[in-house]
Amino acid sequence: MRIAVSYEANEVFQHFGQSPSFKFYDIEDKMVKNTTIEATNGTGHRDLIPWLKARNVNVVLCGGIGQMAVDLLSEAGIATMGGVTGDSDAAVKSYLAGTLHPLFTPHCGCHEEKK
Repeated sequence: MRIAVSYEANEVFQHFGQSPSFKFYDIEDKMVKNTTIEATNGTGHRDLIPWLKARNVNVVLCGGIGQMAVDLLSEAGIATMGGVTGDSDAAVKSYLAGTLHPLFTPHCGCHEEKK
């Protein structure tokens, strides 16, 4: 299994579509076997899904994420858990233990109408 976490400075980055990088965790027997970090180079919302798929990602952990991105990830066979905050390594450890619970309902405010 491969988990990708929206990533910046050891923390879960709080906007899926604007994440400057992702940290990838290669998992075997519910243990992290390898990690790598890769910059997105400005890849946006829609382009991230094939980018992640090409990297054989099975699960995405992130902060804010819109429903469209969740749906597109699901269509690509990638499970998503948004609303995650804090240290990325701790989030993956909690996810693997089945104890990770989002701290908020994930959403993406970048497409909302300005008031």
